[in-house]
Order: sequence, then structure tokens, then C-alpha cells
Amino acid sequence: MKKDRKADSISTFLGGDAKFEGSIEFQGTIRVDGKVTGKISSNGGTVIVGEKAVIHADISVAVAVVMGEVDGTIDATDRIEVYPPGRVSGEIQAPIISIEPGGMLNGSCTMKTAATSSSKSSAKPEIHSVAVDSKGK
Repeated sequence: MKKDRKADSISTFLGGDAKFEGSIEFQGTIRVDGKVTGKISSNGGTVIVGEKAVIHADISVAVAVVMGEVDGTIDATDRIEVYPPGRVSGEIQAPIISIEPGGMLNGSCTMKTAATSSSKSSAKPEIHSVAVDSKGK
């Protein structure tokens, strides 16, 4: 069954022949198919890591969709999705984490509840951790 998703238009695109070193701050949706070293961040944005992308960076966004290679941390306020042949090496953290069969995580995973309002700040977030090795165990 096909998943029904809202199609966000890509506002920024970094092509397969591009290499970038430094910090990328963006709004909306960015697709990266090239090589990035440094930091990728957005307040409420979506990063799509294409199949040919090689990212050595810390990523802080609302949504991260990984189909390429990420070496670093991913901190998402909404969700992280890893699709084959996507590979993540490092720490990931989000309220919703989905790793499809064929996607890989080598590192640690922390799931936390979605951000709560300041009136509920006394409640402790629920945190679940799991470590997955290269064989998916």
C-alpha cells in the first residue's frame, strides 16, 4: 500500500557534483545530493539526503529523510526516516524514528516525546534508547 504524504516543494538543492564545507541554515525543504562537511540546521525545516549524498555533519532539523550516507548526529524535532540504501553512523534523536528494511544505523538512537508546552515542563520526557550494529541486531 502506498503511503500518502504531503508533497513539500524543495526550496534548496545541492547537486551531486557539489561539495560544501561549513554551516547551512535554511527554511523549508533542502535536498542534498553532494558532499557536505560541517553543520546543517533549520528551525522547522526538512532535509532530504539523496542516495548519492555523503554528509559528515551535525544535523538539527524538524524532519530528516536519509537515503544516502550520514556520519554525525541527527537531532529532529518531528521525525527521522531512513530508507535503503541509507546509512547513518552516529547518534540520532527524534520522537519518531523509522528505519526501513535495508536502511542502516550504526550508533545510538534516542526516542523522546514531542516538545511539551511550558505548562507541562515539570513532566519528564520519556526516553528510549537502542543500539543497532551493522548486522541489524
